Amino acid sequence: MKDQNYAAMSEHAHADGVYPFPAVMQTRTIEANGTSIHVRVGGHGPAVVMLHGFGTTGDMWGHLASALIEGHLVVAPDLRGLGLSSKPDGDIGIMVGFAVAATHPERVSRWVAIDAPLPGIGPWDQITQDPAMWHFGFGGQDMERLVAGRERIYLDRFWNELSRDRKRFDEAKRQHYAALYAQPGAMRAGFAQFLAFSQDATDNRTFLGQGKLQMRVLALGGEATFGPMIGAVMRCVADNVEDVIIPDCGHWITEEQPAATTKLIVDFLHRRS
Repeated sequence: MKDQNYAAMSEHAHADGVYPFPAVMQTRTIEANGTSIHVRVGGHGPAVVMLHGFGTTGDMWGHLASALIEGHLVVAPDLRGLGLSSKPDGDIGIMVGFAVAATHPERVSRWVAIDAPLPGIGPWDQITQDPAMWHFGFGGQDMERLVAGRERIYLDRFWNELSRDRKRFDEAKRQHYAALYAQPGAMRAGFAQFLAFSQDATDNRTFLGQGKLQMRVLALGGEATFGPMIGAVMRCVADNVEDVIIPDCGHWITEEQPAATTKLIVDFLHRRS
């Protein structure tokens, strides 16, 4: 059955639009910490929680959910403030997977980090000085007013500049995500993720001070973006790291190389050792 899933993924590797979730998955609204979280959930077995980054929502995980649904409980939320989750004033930082693994290691047996370095860990100063990372300090009420009604222009910069081939983040996907980020409060929440980097860095160093992660970690880096840096950063925080550079790929790994990336993740989760 896994081979069939991989074949299907190859056939639809660059189909326009967001890849659909399996029909058996349901959507739920979970009330937590003063907000409502929109979640897609389905399947049975060990839980796999899929966390998206900025520029997409939980909708990005259709390929991986399709490959895992038969043997896992698949959980794909829209993060607080984004997608169809509510948008309260209090927001979160970004790269939340490490925070979960560090604070609840007993609940995380394996962790996959996808082309996202950790604030405050490893060569972070090098990253923040890169001109391509101009958006790290972009935010606040004036910035929100500038982007209001122009969300697509702002997001196109991310999708274009961080892609190996911008055509792979196709027009249908762009329209889908731009509409979600145009909702009231969504861009404010997105800006807040980046403006929280300094607090993220402090928190991450505190987590690291308690010891490195002991679970197995898979670090995936896009060849055209962070590449080997992801593995280097993960080795700063974890003792058991396997890293892979995804060829012919930028930052949008699940969009640019969905079949190859999904196979790597499925094999990693199914491996016994």
